Amino acid sequence: MSRNKQAGYFYRNPFFRVLFREVDRMCGSFVYLFTTLLGPLFAFVLLLAIFNEGVPRNLSVALVDQDNSNLSRKMGMWIDAAPEAEVSLRMPNLAEAYHQMETGHIDAVVLIPKETEKNILKGVQQEIPVFVNNANMLKGGYLQKGIYKTLATLSGGIKVQVAMKHGLSERQAMEQAQPVKLHQHILFNPFGNYAYFLLTALLPLMLVVFTLLSTVYAVGTEVRDGSGPQWLEQSEGSLIVGIAGKVTPYTFLFVFIAMVMNMILFVQMGTPLRGEFLLIALGELALIMAYQMLGVLLVAVTSNLRLALSLGSAYSMMALTFSGLTFPQFAMPALASAFTWLFPFTYWVKLFISQALRGEAVVYGIGFLAILPLFIGLPVLCFPRLKRILQNERFWGKV
Repeated sequence: MSRNKQAGYFYRNPFFRVLFREVDRMCGSFVYLFTTLLGPLFAFVLLLAIFNEGVPRNLSVALVDQDNSNLSRKMGMWIDAAPEAEVSLRMPNLAEAYHQMETGHIDAVVLIPKETEKNILKGVQQEIPVFVNNANMLKGGYLQKGIYKTLATLSGGIKVQVAMKHGLSERQAMEQAQPVKLHQHILFNPFGNYAYFLLTALLPLMLVVFTLLSTVYAVGTEVRDGSGPQWLEQSEGSLIVGIAGKVTPYTFLFVFIAMVMNMILFVQMGTPLRGEFLLIALGELALIMAYQMLGVLLVAVTSNLRLALSLGSAYSMMALTFSGLTFPQFAMPALASAFTWLFPFTYWVKLFISQALRGEAVVYGIGFLAILPLFIGLPVLCFPRLKRILQNERFWGKV
């Protein structure tokens, strides 16, 4: 086939006519460039900068040392040496330290009471009050665990020394100080890395947010600008062909963004990949197509660009909350737990965890992947309504 005949075929084919028309629209507007390329990439860079450390370090602690002994100074040095904490303030009394925590300057207060060293050397149990700001539960829990581990280690060492002074051998003293020893095996995130925990969800969330909003904008502007009849004319009256030709350029762009995301997750961050990458890639493609079709559905239901964008923003951002990642699905009320299944993102998170972190059998991942085509096919039921909206002047001009 000659080049002229090939070009003639493309321009005669309704799918390619719509596709070329959409590419021309994309090249003529900065909004398309931002929602399909610049926005997602900027979001990725911003999230990487936020979670660059992976684990919170050197959270501020105020130390109130009322004992002023060798042991209390050693406690302060040990707490300061813990990777989770940094003794940034040494306060003369608890009231001032507590005020500093209330104003947000520090995250915890450690109080070492008077005669702490004296009581410990006598063998009397001594309490060390620790006040932790738990308004941020992740930060508060991490800091509390670090301080507790430090003080528990120091306490164990003191118990061993006291027992050895009473004639026990070092082994006997250690067994007496810690009669039950926990031998833990952390399977899927042994480093306690928040980047593995959050970025594996936040980066795909940014992908679906921009996918949904760009689709809503691309279809919604056809209604707002009254260009729906021209769009249908290019597709020879077939809305299925029109939708396919319109979303295909965006699909390719977002697949490229997904590949960049995979490079960040598996190469830059070193996220474990214990299962089948092909299944993850197929899941990303299905996820992109599902949110594209949901964008079409929102325009068809609302027939209003502004309302569809608002609902799309809320729906896409709620996906993280109801994915079961930050709060377990089984602990939600029955209604909220059922609501989680209305988001394609929920199935993507389960698929990613199954294949990347846990390395489960492929059959488990396929089960989650098989649900995503339902979100792709369901909006087709609203195509007749969308076609009427595109052809009806009553809906044109609405923002």
